[in-house]
This record gives sequence, structure tokens and C-alpha cells, in this order.
Amino acid sequence: MDKEFIRQRIARRVAQELSRGDLVNLGIGLPTMVANYVADDLGVIFQSENGLVGLGPMPTEGNVDPDLTNAGGQPVTVVPGAAFFDSALSFTIIRGGHVDVTVLGALEVDREGNLANWIIPGKMVPGMGGAMDLVNGAKRVIIAMEHCDKHGQAKILERCQLPLTAARQVNLIVTEKAVIEVNNGLVLKEIAIDTSLDEVLSQTATELRIADDLIIFGIQEIRQ
Repeated sequence: MDKEFIRQRIARRVAQELSRGDLVNLGIGLPTMVANYVADDLGVIFQSENGLVGLGPMPTEGNVDPDLTNAGGQPVTVVPGAAFFDSALSFTIIRGGHVDVTVLGALEVDREGNLANWIIPGKMVPGMGGAMDLVNGAKRVIIAMEHCDKHGQAKILERCQLPLTAARQVNLIVTEKAVIEVNNGLVLKEIAIDTSLDEVLSQTATELRIADDLIIFGIQEIRQ
């Protein structure tokens, strides 16, 4: 499956989880794409932890303002009424429980809702950044990631092997193959139209309880 198609599918499915008026923080990388699939009239407000509420869509090539970036240094746009402030206020919003949803990528997630997403083995990293605050401060934590890593190894595990970003904070996992809820273990709620139950189970390194009303998603993509 094409890498860009995978990213678009995940972002599109995560966007369906957002509700009218939500204040949402999107993590670096794939999660930033979620904003592309949220209708303007839904009234979702996007926050960037470097001090901005009111993120707009990603800029076109000829519409880049070098002074407007998200927390990952990517160029962004803002909507009318956007507000700018310092990091102290930004993290007061996050730590104060005012963010309704945060969407983050992950290296590993496990059946207890533990998250590891900040350190890559063999690479020097500056630290976990704001992810630790976001997963503990947001009312709902959604993980948007590919089901397996680039070596084909499962990223959804019985227990995370990498250092944790946060313990028992993840609520929902969305991959290109499945939508999985963390609820006293992991509940498989949806599978993609172009995969199978056996494939999802074999590529998940922990037990999945299968929802009675298992849903198929991605039907519209196939029709297109």
C-alpha cells in the first residue's frame, strides 16, 4: 500500500473522531494531516503547543509565511481570530485539562494504554518534549500510526519495550488496518475493507477482543 495513501487513510479516519467545538492538539508528522479532513463548519479549533490557537490548513507552496510554524517547525496558516501567546500559557492550557483531544504518533502502544513515542533506539534525541504533558492533560488521547514498523514488526504490544511517554493514557488507536479502543484491554472496533481479521490479529502482538458490532471502514476510498 502506498505510504501517502496510508497516511491519508489514517488521518481521514481520525478526523471522524472530532466533535463540534473541540480544542484539538495535533502532534508532529502524520497527525498534522488530520486538519485536512475536518470540515470548516464543524468548528474544531486546533492548538499548537508553541503558542498558537487557531491553526488553519497547511499552506500552499506560494502561501508560506516563515514566521508562522507549528511546534515541529512546519509552516502553517491561521484562521481569523487566531491567538498567539508564550509557551507558559500554552502549557497552562494543556496541563489545565482544556485540550479536548490530542492526536499523536507512536513507536509502541500496549494493551494497558501505555505509550512510547519519544525515543528511537540508536538515535540521539533531545527528550520527549510536550508529548508527556499532552497525553496527561488532554481529555482524550488518540494514537495515529501505521500498524507495523518499517521492518514489519508489530507496534501494538502486550507491553511497551521502549521508555514510556505516559502510562495508561491512550484511549483510541487508529492504523491503516484497524481502529482499536483501549477499554480494560484492547477492543477491535473496526477493520479496513482491504484487510482481514486474521491479518489484523496476526500483526498485533497482544490479544484483541473483537467487538460484537465490528465495522468495516475505508469503503469510500475503494469506491473512489
